[in-house]
Parts: sequence; C-alpha cells; structure tokens
Amino acid sequence: MFSGFYNTGIFVFQSLLRLVAPFNPKAKKWVDGRRDWRSSLTNKLASNKSPVAWFHAASLGEFEQGRPVIEAYREQYPDHKILLTFFSPSGYEVRKDYDGAHFVVYLPADTPVNARDFVAIVKPRIAFFIKYEFWYNYLHELKAAGVPTLSFSAIFRPNQLFFKPYGGFYRNMLRYFDHILVQNDESVRLLKSIGLSTVTLTGDTRFDRVAQVAAAKKDIPVARTFKKGAPMLVVGSAWKEDMDVLIPFLNQFDKPLKVIIAPHEIHDEEIQRWRGELRMPSVRFSETQSPTFDQSTLESFAVLFIDNVGMLTSLYQYGEFAFIGGAFKQGLHNILEAATFGMPLFFGPSYDKFQEAVDLVQEGAAFPIDSTVSLNVAFAKQYADRSKAAQVSRNYVLRNIGATAQVMEVVQQLMGERTIG
Repeated sequence: MFSGFYNTGIFVFQSLLRLVAPFNPKAKKWVDGRRDWRSSLTNKLASNKSPVAWFHAASLGEFEQGRPVIEAYREQYPDHKILLTFFSPSGYEVRKDYDGAHFVVYLPADTPVNARDFVAIVKPRIAFFIKYEFWYNYLHELKAAGVPTLSFSAIFRPNQLFFKPYGGFYRNMLRYFDHILVQNDESVRLLKSIGLSTVTLTGDTRFDRVAQVAAAKKDIPVARTFKKGAPMLVVGSAWKEDMDVLIPFLNQFDKPLKVIIAPHEIHDEEIQRWRGELRMPSVRFSETQSPTFDQSTLESFAVLFIDNVGMLTSLYQYGEFAFIGGAFKQGLHNILEAATFGMPLFFGPSYDKFQEAVDLVQEGAAFPIDSTVSLNVAFAKQYADRSKAAQVSRNYVLRNIGATAQVMEVVQQLMGERTIG
C-alpha cells in the first residue's frame, strides 16, 4: 500500500515539473535531461564490456562529498567503469564533463519501470548512494539483482521518518542497503535501534575532499593584490538573506577590512544592487580582467565581488574570517572549505542539520548569527583575537580526515564476498 502512495507521489512530482518546465529553466533542464534516457544510456554503454560501479549524488554538494571515494575506487579497480548519476541540474550541469567518471547522466525518476530498465541496462556490479539519497524502486531493483549497495557519509536524526512509529515503509527501504556508513555516533545508535546491524561509523568523506582542495589551491593574483596584507573576510555562497545582514554590518564597520563576496548564484542586477547599497568602493572580478582596468587601483577597493563559478575554494586561502551563506533559508553551504584554512566562521541560525557546523559551534570556532547586531558582537570579538578559533577550525578538519579509506575497506569486503569483477 505504501509503495503505491510513494509511486503516486513520484508521478505527481514528474507531472508538476513538466507543467512548469516551459517557465522555469531548472525544471526544463530536469525534464529535458531525462528525455529518451533509455536509448541514450543504451548507446553510451553499448561498447562497454567492463564491470560498472554506479555512484549516485543528489546534487553538486553530494558529488563533492563522494568524489574522494569515486577516485579511490577508480584507483583500486582500474578495469571498472564509473557511472555517475545526478538528480539535480545544479549537479549535472556543472559536473557532466567530470573526467573521473566514464559516464555521467541524469538519474531517471524513481518509478518501478524506470528503475527496472535502468538496472537492466547498466548491470551495475556495485552501487553507491551518497549521503541522503533513498530511492525505493532503485534500491528494490538493486536488491533483487543481487547488486551490493552502499550508502556512505550518511547522517540520521530522530525526527526522520525512518524512526517514526508509522515509518515502516522507509525503514524497509534502509534494509535494501548491504552496508550503511555514517558520519556520527547518533546515526549508529538510531539505525541499530530499528534493527540494522550492517552499520559502520566512518565519518564524512567531505573532510578528505576539502583536504585535497586545500592542497591543490590555486593562486589568484587579483585576490592577493586586492588583499594587500589587510585582514580579509571571505563571504562564500551568499544569498539575499545573508547580504541583508552583511551590508549594514559592513557599512558601519570602522576597522581595516577587505571583503570578497562570492554570490551563490550570479545575477548581474543583484550584484549591482548590492554594490549600490554598500558605502565603500567595490569592484567586480570580471572588471579586473579588462585590458583597460588599471591594476594599480585594485588595492583601493574595499569589496571584491566574484562574478564567476569555481573560484571560491581557492579564495578562502586569503581570508582571516569567513561568512558562509545559506543558513537563513536555503541551507548552509560548505563550511569545511573555509575551516581547512583555519579561521573563525560565521553563518545564519539554521545550521543544526549540519554536523560539522554543530561541532564547530560547540568547539568555539563557528558563530551562528541571526541579525546584523549579533554579527557585530561576534565579529568584533574575533577581530580582536581570532587565534583560538583559527586553530580549532584547522585542527577539526585535520583530525577528521580518513573516511574514504574506511569506506574502501568496506567496499573490499563486499567485493570479496560477492566476487565482483
């Protein structure tokens, strides 16, 4: 009965997306990217004779979380092919050319027919779901086909449906996994409370990824010249709600401070409006790339707006402080990319679903704020002495590296048990 409700919900969701697709660019990409998927996927795999490892990520953040495992798997099993699927256009459109995977496609909607056909075409030898992804029909088909299936970097909370008295359908979904690798002790406890024993505490593979990113950071001469030795606040993935708090703060802050602002989405009109609301001089990164721009004037600006994608992770190296966006409404963005460089972190009030944010708040390296006033107070204290918070945030990342190796240990066990490849 519950599977019928679930499948009806998937059908309604697809129908709504098709209705709004002509008016919504993201919905259009979601729909268009799945059109004729059977023939497209069959053609992609037509000449493949190698075992296929299927990795699924909801979006870009989950992909970055899973990337260390994808790359470790490819290194350990070089004769296997990697199939990477995305649910969201924001992941697929950015990483469709990722060279760590042999095939990158959208995941078709989780209907019984789609799941059956997808598994039959791909014939995966092993399947990985990153963090939050739980699709009933795909998991059912993988189990029926005897495909070892893992969820890794997963995290669970008591208020989820799996742990409600009426959550039997969702609890059964978890039993389709051969192994669930989780981020924290609470997740282990919760899963064992519902009778799941194939659970391992491995931590979060994002720590391994941010360590890779930090080691491979790129020098950005514009940012270095702009900073010119001054204390720097890097604002990452800023939304309107974040800027509504930040702009009044910056307008009244009276100590030396340079600011780099990287919006979550690049909208020219929005950036221009923010520049108009700021009282200090600002410049867009794209302006600094013009042949007519006088580079000697760069250090005279107080705010640098980043109007491109892909630079943020390297920009954190120039910061003494970081404000991470999304925690007022949309969902807190990656704070570990900043933490790995060692600095106090600031973000909005909705952070309790992010274990690393909870940990860093408790340890005194991160400071949730809900208004310009609370940002004034928290920032002033860290501006006076940031050394403790900086050390705590850096050490937090260092001591949590290693989840990928633990995931691969479980993979090796399953591969041995199933004689895969």
